[in-house]
Amino acid sequence: MTKPVWPPVPTEPATPHPDAPGAGTDLPTHYDHCFACGDQAESGLRMRTSVDEGPTVRSRFHVSEAHQGAPGLAHGGLLACAFDEALGMVVGNLLRVPAVTGKLETDFRRPVPVGSTLYIVARLDGIAGRKIYASADGHLDAEDGPVAVSARALFVKVAFEHFSTHGDPDAIEKLTATAIANNRKWDINP
Repeated sequence: MTKPVWPPVPTEPATPHPDAPGAGTDLPTHYDHCFACGDQAESGLRMRTSVDEGPTVRSRFHVSEAHQGAPGLAHGGLLACAFDEALGMVVGNLLRVPAVTGKLETDFRRPVPVGSTLYIVARLDGIAGRKIYASADGHLDAEDGPVAVSARALFVKVAFEHFSTHGDPDAIEKLTATAIANNRKWDINP
């Protein structure tokens, strides 16, 4: 069986925006109430992300008992959430465009135990019109540890009205407050 080609269509290089944060920059949460990166969700992932060389970011999170599915192991859907966040961070922070997840595929290669830390490296793979392709690998317990989970995602560029029309007005106000507090000069990170 051959591995599918990724991205599945011809693309242009995904070049980071000129105002994108540079390598080594620790990224703030895009929204304090985000389950994946925010600090307000009690049992959230509280992921931390930094910009790496090239069009990549590095994210990490510690798997707690609140994150388990099977006894002693991280829940697969929760791992997919972590990858959606890391991939959204690479798209939103490096391209600086509002985008939403259109498709997310995860390959679970080995169990992720409670008490472990997952190190996710997410990269931009290409752009085709409004479509943005990204992929990531999650290493177990070290940046060079074995790959436990891999993911590929398709993001779709949207106008800010997507969020203001479909989102909760109070949540949009909280998001705006977070952007102001973090001195953000762009619309939104998915």
